[in-house]
Amino acid sequence: MSATHRVLVTGGAGFLGSHLCDRLVRAGHDVLCLDNFYTGAKDNIRHLVGHPRFEWLRHDIVQPVLLEVDWIFNLACPASPVHYQRNPIKTMKTSVSGAINMLGLAKRVGARILQASTSEVYGDPDVHPQPESYWGNVNPNGLRSCYDEGKRCAEALFMDYHRRHHVDIRIVRIFNTYGPRMQLDDGRVVSNFIAQALRDQPLTVYGDGSQTRSFCYVDDLIEGILRLMAYEGPDCHQPHNVGNPDEFTIRQLVDVVQEVLERPVRHVRLPLPGDDPHQRKPDISRARRNLGWEPAVPLRQGIARTAEDFAARLSGRSVSIPHSKSA
Repeated sequence: MSATHRVLVTGGAGFLGSHLCDRLVRAGHDVLCLDNFYTGAKDNIRHLVGHPRFEWLRHDIVQPVLLEVDWIFNLACPASPVHYQRNPIKTMKTSVSGAINMLGLAKRVGARILQASTSEVYGDPDVHPQPESYWGNVNPNGLRSCYDEGKRCAEALFMDYHRRHHVDIRIVRIFNTYGPRMQLDDGRVVSNFIAQALRDQPLTVYGDGSQTRSFCYVDDLIEGILRLMAYEGPDCHQPHNVGNPDEFTIRQLVDVVQEVLERPVRHVRLPLPGDDPHQRKPDISRARRNLGWEPAVPLRQGIARTAEDFAARLSGRSVSIPHSKSA
């Protein structure tokens, strides 16, 4: 990414969006962070306010916006079940109406646009690991459908705008990502476990803990997104899985959190939520081949960095978390 661009990041004050804004500003781009602060936080971008290459705008992408930009990263949408199920109709509108508005903007100004899709488009998969060619096993009427089907519809819109109007699109299917700036109580398993452990609360394990997830550290994820946006190869408009192919059970994650924090943890079991996927593991062959990308940060190291951030925010001061077992 040697050229300098005018870049719009929707959802730019969120967990992933704020890290993306950091990288883009450091690379010399002029960045406009757009967010309605439904789940984003001003604290995530406070360190960028006042930077000559950064500005922010409070706006909801369900409503059109007129801007002059070269690149659009469309990250706006609640991503954790706690948040996207709070207002499911709003979640669907953000994915669908938001995609239409951002694609219309890209078409109007000739911008390249990337859609932050999700591994949830695969639903509760019966193919493992999940390649981009797999069409998924999604319940269209379940509690998670506002998010799953909203993202699937957004992908369809992106492909149709590309085929019909030649909009220069990119689609990244993001698998479970964690790291600093996650909301402390967003309901996802890594943030739940770390916050509960630091508060000396029992860790909440849904079901028997045998379900698997693949955990990608945020720095690795952002690197993959940037490489996809810059990629101009023959299948650049096809979806690309970006996530960690190392698979862990939830019970194994309990052990990792206990080892990294160097404290005993208790856990309680609750019933498995409806439509909760039993397996998650990306096939990243396409990203390896086209982008030269694969994750580099081991789980223990990433958990240590995340726990340090969580501890500082919970206590209001800098707290050091042991790193002796994180490498």
